[in-house]
Amino acid sequence: MKAIILAAGVGSRIRPLTDNTPKSLLKVGDKTILERMITNIEDVEMTEVIVITGYLEEQIKEFIREKFPHLNVTYIKNEKYDQTNTGYSLLLTKEAVGDDDFVKFDADVVFEKAILEQLVKSSHSSALCIDKNINLEAEEVKVECDKDGNVLKVGKKLPPQTAAGESIGIEKISKDAAKVLFAELEDLMKDQANHQQYYDDSYTTLVEKGIPFGAVDITGLKWVEIDTHEDYKKAQELFK
Repeated sequence: MKAIILAAGVGSRIRPLTDNTPKSLLKVGDKTILERMITNIEDVEMTEVIVITGYLEEQIKEFIREKFPHLNVTYIKNEKYDQTNTGYSLLLTKEAVGDDDFVKFDADVVFEKAILEQLVKSSHSSALCIDKNINLEAEEVKVECDKDGNVLKVGKKLPPQTAAGESIGIEKISKDAAKVLFAELEDLMKDQANHQQYYDDSYTTLVEKGIPFGAVDITGLKWVEIDTHEDYKKAQELFK
C-alpha cells in the first residue's frame, strides 16, 4: 500500500505564514506538519510515498532528504499548482500508483497515529475517515452514509442536516477503486473548466458506479485540517 501526499498548494488563506514556507512545513509544536505525517506513515509500515509538489517544492524535497534520508519517495510536480486543485493533483499520481492500493493524505492535516491505524486496519477495502462531532457548515467536506456505515455521497455542497460527519482528508483506496477513480478524474480534467475541482466529488461517482466505500468513525481522536489562522492556533493547542 502506497502513501500519496498532496502538497502542491500555496496555502493563501494562512498568509503571511506561507509567504516563504510551504504550509506542510509549518511547525505544530516542535515538529512540522509533514514530519508528523511521514512519521505516522512509517509507523504503520507503509514504505512507499508519493509526494505531489508545486509551491516552493525544493523546500519540501530538502526537508524530506534531511529528515527521512532512507524514505522511498517519488516526487511529482504539479506544474499548474496555482491554477488547479486537488482533483488535478491526485490524477498526476496515476502512473506512480500503478496496480497498488494507496492511502491519500492532504498535506495540511495534523492527526494522531491512531486515526491512520484505524483506517489501515478497517475491513473496508476503500474507506474515508469521518468525524461525527463537528459543526458542519459550508466549508466542511460532508459525508452521507447508510445505516451500516457505507458512504453514499461526499462533498462540500451536501446539506449538513443529512450528513453523518466531516471527511478529514485521509482515505484508503483499493487498487480496483483506484482504476475507476483515475478514469473518472481523467475524464473530468479533459475540460479545463474542471481543473479547480476537488477529488471529493469523484468519490460520490465511485459509489454511484457500484464501488463500495466505507466510513471509518474517528470521532474523539485528535486531528486538525489547517486552512486558516484559527485552525493553526487550534492545532498548536491540540498537539502541544
